[in-house]
Amino acid sequence: MKAILALEDGTIFEGRSFGAAGEKTGEVVFNTSMTGYQEVLTDPSYAGQIVAMTYPLIGNYGINPDDFESAKPHLSGFAVREASRTVSNWRAGMSLGDFLKKQRIIGIEGIDTRALALHIRSAGAMKGIISTKDLDKESLIKKAKASPGLVGRDLVKKVTCQKTYEWNRQGKYRVVLLDCGAKYNIMRELAARDCRVWVVPARTTAKEILALKPDGVVLSNGPGDPAAVTYVVETVRQLIGKVPLFGICLGHQMLGLALGGETFKLKFGHRGANHPVMDLRTRKVEITTQNHGFCVELGALDQQQVELTHLNLNDGTLEGLRHKKYPAFSVQYHPEASAGPHDSKYLFAEFIREMANAKKK
Repeated sequence: MKAILALEDGTIFEGRSFGAAGEKTGEVVFNTSMTGYQEVLTDPSYAGQIVAMTYPLIGNYGINPDDFESAKPHLSGFAVREASRTVSNWRAGMSLGDFLKKQRIIGIEGIDTRALALHIRSAGAMKGIISTKDLDKESLIKKAKASPGLVGRDLVKKVTCQKTYEWNRQGKYRVVLLDCGAKYNIMRELAARDCRVWVVPARTTAKEILALKPDGVVLSNGPGDPAAVTYVVETVRQLIGKVPLFGICLGHQMLGLALGGETFKLKFGHRGANHPVMDLRTRKVEITTQNHGFCVELGALDQQQVELTHLNLNDGTLEGLRHKKYPAFSVQYHPEASAGPHDSKYLFAEFIREMANAKKK
């Protein structure tokens, strides 16, 4: 079946359908990871986006039930150069194409995803549409232009859990994870470090969180425009100084906004598992997993109260911060990775130390 990916600027990519049939709009972005497509598909941070993988062959190790990062995919569409029909992995339960069909995700293959990535790098991320039913190019371009985009949209409400639940019931440290679209591996990493984890909906208030008597609070990753999620920003503002905080990705942006900073939309975002970040405290460089289209403005933070801890070596944007007085820190990238690399897992140990120090006081 023929499929078309159309961008709002009139650029057209014609290919073949290998997932569900239908039509969907979203912001078109690219991911430079060579592996980990299953984790990409199930990362809630991709809500509202059509994701193109730059690596040319995707799907060769299939889909398995163990590597999900959420209960289901939230992205709008998936674009690849070639979708492997041959699945070679002992854990695989189905092919990528069968998974997309089962989950009703539209997939397109046979397009030049590297040309698409180069175009987005030059022109910037833009709205698009992926369709198997409307093959009229002018019609698709009009639909792409009329679609909502990401700026000003609160997509957290679409992916957060509906009620509080316990991830695990044992652990020395009581941790509350504020779920803005959390990846499962954040919970796995906390549980592996002797943490008992409660996952709470994004609209949970600071009072309700503190009533759980946590030793620390993790602010999760998530999709959409951080400036639109004002209720989370207010919750974080009220938690600062009362309990150790650790923000990841959107959680980093929430902490930055709560500390009086500002956020802005990147031209084409950072998505992939090969982004170099320098820890300004040690001058060490980490290779990191990233997935974000917005960023905390480097010069908008009060550096009398906030220490800038990490910097992106590709474009110089802010990747980490720490409050100078209170135990609150965050990073823009994903220390839980999944799929790797694992250079940044030390940040979970830092969070444990913050909680241990707070318990002593």
